Amino acid sequence: MLPEPKSDEERREHRRRVLKGATILTGMQNSALSCTIRNMHQHGAEIRIDADVPVPSHFLLYVPSEGIGYRATLAWRKGDRAGLRFDGTEPKPSWHYG
Repeated sequence: MLPEPKSDEERREHRRRVLKGATILTGMQNSALSCTIRNMHQHGAEIRIDADVPVPSHFLLYVPSEGIGYRATLAWRKGDRAGLRFDGTEPKPSWHYG
């Protein structure tokens, strides 16, 4: 079971509100899941994704508007919201069309 999301007072870093389209790339059979980034900072983000869509524990979050892939770890999940920790960046995989 993943921990509950932290309140604004408990966070170490302020997350700036954004509205960006993104794709969760798992590499498993070149799988791609669409999601929306709602807030973000240097070390993580909160995304929105359909509540019935499973989110893997480790994946690449590709943000087309930035041209950056963030290596991400799922920190928490509650309904259609999920918190991510970033573990670095890498280029978009060549197999992804976006």
